[in-house]
Amino acid sequence: MGEWVIEIDTNWLGPWMFVAAFALLMLGYPVAFSLGGVALLFAGIGIAFGVFDPIFLTAMPERIFGTMSNYTLLAIPYFIFMGSVLEKTGIAERLLETMGILFGRVRGGLALAVVLVGALLAATTGVVAATVVAMGLIALPVMLRYGYDKQLATGVIAASGTLGQIIPPSVVLVVLGDQLGVSVGDLFIGSLLPGLIMTAAFALHVLVITWLRPDLAPPLPESLRQISRRQLGRQVLRAMLPPLVLILLVLGSIFFGLATPTEAGAMGCLGTIALAYANRQLTWGALQEVSDITLRTTTMVIFILFGSTAFSLVFRGLNGDQFMFNLLANLPGGTWGFIGVSMAVVFVLGFFIDFFEIAFIVVPLFVPVAKYLGLDLIWYGVILGTNLQTSFLTPPFGFALFYLRSVAPPQVSTQDIYRGVVPFILLQLGVLLLIILFPNLVSFLPALGAG
Repeated sequence: MGEWVIEIDTNWLGPWMFVAAFALLMLGYPVAFSLGGVALLFAGIGIAFGVFDPIFLTAMPERIFGTMSNYTLLAIPYFIFMGSVLEKTGIAERLLETMGILFGRVRGGLALAVVLVGALLAATTGVVAATVVAMGLIALPVMLRYGYDKQLATGVIAASGTLGQIIPPSVVLVVLGDQLGVSVGDLFIGSLLPGLIMTAAFALHVLVITWLRPDLAPPLPESLRQISRRQLGRQVLRAMLPPLVLILLVLGSIFFGLATPTEAGAMGCLGTIALAYANRQLTWGALQEVSDITLRTTTMVIFILFGSTAFSLVFRGLNGDQFMFNLLANLPGGTWGFIGVSMAVVFVLGFFIDFFEIAFIVVPLFVPVAKYLGLDLIWYGVILGTNLQTSFLTPPFGFALFYLRSVAPPQVSTQDIYRGVVPFILLQLGVLLLIILFPNLVSFLPALGAG
């Protein structure tokens, strides 16, 4: 009798791990367990075919304890806590209301206020979900009540919320700095100018589109703007002072070398608690809710890190890292070919999975090639962050769209949100192209600080 012989090209086991993990993610399995399960499955297959050395798995405990003691990643729960406090204690709401009154005489004044508040909240916390949800709950009903076009209102809220991806202190940049092996402080400084350019592009778009189409964004009624200059000045000062103090406390301490991002995040947490107490918004219930959100998010990140650690160890044991290096380092077009492919991969993956998974699974594949090609890793980290910001806004699966959909009133359709973000996606892609073509936009401030 003849025997059945199954032949498997073991060189492709590494790449097939990504296919299996992506299939499980699309079926709705939790990310951490999908990655860990795929790692164990392919480790078994590799051992069975004699192409995987189990010695790689002995490094797992050391890697896990290394992750748990990673000082840089400790900044993540701090920034999440800050964003949650600002959302739950009304500081963000007061800021948005005051800015709306300040720009109320201008057509599109509320939309312009949303852009500026989004930038300020990004510069204080860097947490996209908190910013989008807060502005969706506070600003969207007001904008619709005073005759704003649904698409403009939803587009500007979703886009302004994603500024937390690129404007420091950004959780995205903290994770990217850790994975790229560069200073998170330098990454923060390098992303500041691109973040301001992105904010300016959004604000300019609002001014131009409302000038061309006044019906899209009428000014606020005169009755809402009847406030003395003294009262307005006092209100602006009370609303603006808390975020400005936090920006100075967090970013100022980092930029002037007084604290690491992790230390600055800890000081920022104390600052937000003090501000909430001063505004009589610090309740035991709010503090419990904020702590619960922080704990859940941080636990999710840590478990994803555990799963991605197992995944990367098995992937390396199957020589998948060498396979991907050879593939990416020899793309047509050399450096520009690699930049184009890596940006396309991150952009598409951003439709389907969170930036934590992208940073922990995909970015480590790009780092050796980026070093080999001599790319400035600070610049590369900033364009990765900008790219992720764009993918978070892109239909049909952009995460910012889901955040806004969850708090939008019934009269706003999903189609309104999808159409509303299109101009802002184009603006973000334009800024991304600008950063790629003019790297000095990123390197200028870090070089100034080094000098």
